[in-house]
Order: sequence, then C-alpha cells, then structure tokens
Amino acid sequence: MAQEELMEEMDTEGTLISLEDEEGNEVEFEFLDVVEYEGEEYIVLIENDEDADEVVILKINPIDDETEEYTSIEDDELLEKLFEIFKSKYEGDIDFA
Repeated sequence: MAQEELMEEMDTEGTLISLEDEEGNEVEFEFLDVVEYEGEEYIVLIENDEDADEVVILKINPIDDETEEYTSIEDDELLEKLFEIFKSKYEGDIDFA
C-alpha cells in the first residue's frame, strides 16, 4: 500500500476503516490502536476478515485538522519496533501466537 485515504464509520464492535489499496480496491480494517514513536504516530489495523492473522501498521500524516493520510512503512526494523510497542501495551490481553 502506498498512500491511503481514511473513510471511517463507527460499528458496534469498534471502529472500521476503509482504505483503498494500490489497485483501487476498497479494503476494510478494524482499528486496533495508535502507537507513538520518536514524535510520530502510527495506526495499527487488522483486516476485517475472520481469517486475518496479521496487523497492518501505517504512518499517520496529518493533512489538516480533520483529515489524515496513511502511508506504508518500508523500514522492516521500524515496523518490528512499532509492533513490539503495540504488543507490550496489550501483553496478556491479546494472544500474539
């Protein structure tokens, strides 16, 4: 995913976010958390699919007070660090098998 735009809707189970992938297909994700690291914010999502087994972490780029843009992270070390921060926040609450 290169750049995605946010379209949010509230659901009784949580917040669902629809993102457009590189081919223009809409993919629905469930919002899990926002992780802060070195002054930047990153959104943690999981695909809204019962077979989904991995999270997606994207950098949050504010456009204005009401709009954000999400961009892919190419740095594997940064992704691992962000995932470790996320896991430590929810240790014991979520099974990260």
